[in-house]
Amino acid sequence: MSKLKELLAEKRESLQLIYGILLIVLIPVLITYNTIFIISTYNDSIDTDLQLKMRLIGRTMYADLQEDLSDQAKIQTKVESIASRNNELENVSVLVPQDDGYKIAASSDKDEIGKKVTFYFYHIAWDKKDNDCLITDSLQMATTEEGQELALNPEVKGRFWMLAMPMQDANGTKQALLSIRMSSAVVDDLTRESRNKSLGILFATVIITIFFLSITVRLWDYVVLYKKIKEVDQMKDEFISIASHELRTPLTSIKGYTSLILEGDYGQITEKMEEGLDRIMTSTSRLESLVEDLLNVSRLEQGRLSIEKKNIEIEPIIEEIVQQLSVTAENKKLGLTYEKSAQKLPLVSADPDRVKQVLVNLIGNAIKYTETGSVTVTNEIQSGKLRIKITDTGIGISPEAQKGLFQKFYRVKNEKTESIQGTGLGLWITKQIVEMMGGDIFLESIEGKGTQVTVVLPLAITGK
Repeated sequence: MSKLKELLAEKRESLQLIYGILLIVLIPVLITYNTIFIISTYNDSIDTDLQLKMRLIGRTMYADLQEDLSDQAKIQTKVESIASRNNELENVSVLVPQDDGYKIAASSDKDEIGKKVTFYFYHIAWDKKDNDCLITDSLQMATTEEGQELALNPEVKGRFWMLAMPMQDANGTKQALLSIRMSSAVVDDLTRESRNKSLGILFATVIITIFFLSITVRLWDYVVLYKKIKEVDQMKDEFISIASHELRTPLTSIKGYTSLILEGDYGQITEKMEEGLDRIMTSTSRLESLVEDLLNVSRLEQGRLSIEKKNIEIEPIIEEIVQQLSVTAENKKLGLTYEKSAQKLPLVSADPDRVKQVLVNLIGNAIKYTETGSVTVTNEIQSGKLRIKITDTGIGISPEAQKGLFQKFYRVKNEKTESIQGTGLGLWITKQIVEMMGGDIFLESIEGKGTQVTVVLPLAITGK
């Protein structure tokens, strides 16, 4: 297999050239064949419709002429009337058997009356059952010597269809033969026009196709490059996932042993040592948060982040998170409050663990970017959904900076955010999780005044 790959790599340019030539030849040929096939099918369909139309006209005439088959004058009058009402009919005749042929008893062309014909077409039609007929076109007729005389007659212009139908009198005895010749000039002109347009479009399509396929070699290189980029991207995701998992264990150990040292389990520590250990704990927590963010990004991009939606009460979860982050708020001398709704909130359809993750991130961000004042959490039911609002009196975000929020690795950069640590992944992860739970998230902010983030979650569907 490796040798085959090496061979393909060596002959890549030749293979690309052959591939391009094959496409340039095959695609126009297939397009041409398809166009010709469609035109041919279209012609066959029109011819079928014409045959059905002639059959209907023939049976209608038969019904009109049947009662007067013995009266030549009446038949002639009706034939002339029928021919004058139908411009498509080139000739309408009524023939009666005579010796080994047929005599024209009535015709839309009076000059033909009294002539005797021995056309094979009429012999075959005479043997048809009552109300049945024989239909053919001039192209088929021209294949025989007798048919050529009519089909190639200079007075008969263009292609035509011909019908012959035996007619019986009221007693069921065959008396005459109805002959109809219908021009297909209108249909042929329409078909020719459609064919010419189709061929024009075909020519343009082939030129465009050839022009496009002429750069196939380049496109092939782009495809190969894309595959390589995709492979590298996948390797990157796998590396992040593995590295994040591997970092978790030593981080847990560092954090655990540092905590034991701070608690005095390894002996008394000095004030200076405590200060250093506190910094280690802070840095470890920050690194742990980064690892967790990278893991979540990897899971989201690979579709491995699971969501288990349940019908849950939201208020206990909010109270838990507010209580959990109250120490952080107190350390910054900020107020952190949860203003409960006056009415009991309905159940929410969401993953409780993911809701906690979202609230920790958003409330934590509000505390992080608020220098003085407070952070307030409220909720309300609006349009059949729960809205959780986190409002702060922080530094706010400019309209320009708001456009980049919820994007991966995006952070607002200004003098007030330079000293604040962060990866720019939190809001992106939060948005993905909220949307996976069927919710939405949006932000309103005024620079220098504060920010309000709203999380919208669907209510649970409960039975009556």
